[in-house]
Amino acid sequence: MKKRVLCFVVVLTMVLTLFAGCGGGKQGAKEPAISDTGTTTTISDKTPETTPDTKTSEPKTLEPITFTFFDKNTGDPWSNPISDEITKRTGVTIEMQQPSGDPLEKLNIMLAAGDYPDFILMDRSNDIVNKYIAAGALVNLDEYIEKSGTDIKEMYGDVLTKTRYKDGSNYYLSNWYGKDPDCVNGFLIQFDLLKEVAPEKVANHESFTEDEMIDALNKLKEKYPTINGKETIPLTLWGENQDSYMGTFRGMYGIKTYYEDNGQLFYNVRDPKFVKALSFANRLYREGLIEKEWVINKRELWLQKLSAGNVLGTLSAYWEPADANTILMADKGDEGQMVGFKVVGEGIDPDKTTLGGRSSLGWDAIAMTKNCKDPQRGFEFMNYLASEEGQELLLWGMEGEHWNMVDGKRTPKTELLDSFKNDWTKTKQETGVREWIWFVKNGPAKDGQPYDMAAKYRIEFQQSETNKNLTNTYWDTADYDNLIPSGGTPESLKYQKTKDIMDQAIPKIINCSSEEEVQKLYDKMISDMESAGMADVEKVINTNYAERKALWGIK
Repeated sequence: MKKRVLCFVVVLTMVLTLFAGCGGGKQGAKEPAISDTGTTTTISDKTPETTPDTKTSEPKTLEPITFTFFDKNTGDPWSNPISDEITKRTGVTIEMQQPSGDPLEKLNIMLAAGDYPDFILMDRSNDIVNKYIAAGALVNLDEYIEKSGTDIKEMYGDVLTKTRYKDGSNYYLSNWYGKDPDCVNGFLIQFDLLKEVAPEKVANHESFTEDEMIDALNKLKEKYPTINGKETIPLTLWGENQDSYMGTFRGMYGIKTYYEDNGQLFYNVRDPKFVKALSFANRLYREGLIEKEWVINKRELWLQKLSAGNVLGTLSAYWEPADANTILMADKGDEGQMVGFKVVGEGIDPDKTTLGGRSSLGWDAIAMTKNCKDPQRGFEFMNYLASEEGQELLLWGMEGEHWNMVDGKRTPKTELLDSFKNDWTKTKQETGVREWIWFVKNGPAKDGQPYDMAAKYRIEFQQSETNKNLTNTYWDTADYDNLIPSGGTPESLKYQKTKDIMDQAIPKIINCSSEEEVQKLYDKMISDMESAGMADVEKVINTNYAERKALWGIK
């Protein structure tokens, strides 16, 4: 009998408590949920299971969820030890969408159809970012950052101020952000061969004049008429990627993103030094130092030619022909690789080149779209990967498996470093370390170790020599990023027309038959661009530049 009375009292108490809870608040209000850290959070309407923990980087909601992700740089499947560990820690599985063909074209098609995935990674220097923002396709991250973006605020700091859209809001997070003074562009020549004909310059890491580099290449061509049974070709270019080779030709003359005159910005083709850079490129071609068929080179063909050994080098960022260097190194050792060298334009101070242009605001933009099935979970995923712990997992891997703590410092396993050296692509795909390069921060982590372990912990021969050769080339491009007209405006159409004219004219100028023709074709290019509305585009660029300085508080 006593047990029955006791049970009745307990049940009655529970019922009364329930009614009291129902009548105490506003109609439709959500009851607070207590997270496993003891903090109180409000359950969202969309995801009642989500309880973000703002004190630690790792999300506390582990219910399985799958997000779709378009990354312009990779379409590799989400199936390696690191992706498995990310899923284990966050509950998130990623379905990668293939960036086959032209990623920019695919991004435009997705935007036009409104059929974009949960997340996209795109080139932040391209107007495609502004197009997505203007179309309302991206989630405004400000409220999420303020409420539960502790790690993002700590890691990004002032970068968040400078990556705001013109309305003052953040719609993406940068990738590869923060200042990185490492070199970028140069003449990449097989080290062992160049050392034979220019031993002192190579040993002392001295820059080359135009004449000195031409002389060295001619000597190599004369000394080795054939290599591996094929005709020796001093240089080839990545034909479909104009920025790759023009980054070197422009940089050796100190040319920047824009030509600045009396405080006004103009297209860099108006820089008086631009035609000199094209004249040097043309001279290389006319003297038989650039292969005749370079214009048709897509990436795969370009790398194939560089891997064969009879093509001595190229002009590009030092990391771009990494796959070819892997093959050359396997055949001839470290010194068989293409190493970056500084060639200085006529009349240019060797310390005033712009070969190392990098934006402290990052290379890529990573955004959550309005199609994201669960924005709160999506943001928690972003915050975790952007955190110190997330970056450690993405770029270093797992303790005990990929690295160990030695004398209080993270120390990568030697076999992992050797594997990256011997086959970079295979290693990242199989181990998952550095496979997903998202929200990457340049520089050292809190413990003093580099975030980018594979590239920065043990500087291998090719990068080490390149860094020594390309000193004093760094400049921050951030002030000039993304100043072109917004998509859908009359000026954006004019910009595209002028860009098409330039893109088509430059290869023709490089391949023309005389220096006189270089000037003639250059003048025609400028005239055609002016007729297409270049001055109107420059007005918009200067307006955007003034607005940016105001937004950033720069006088």
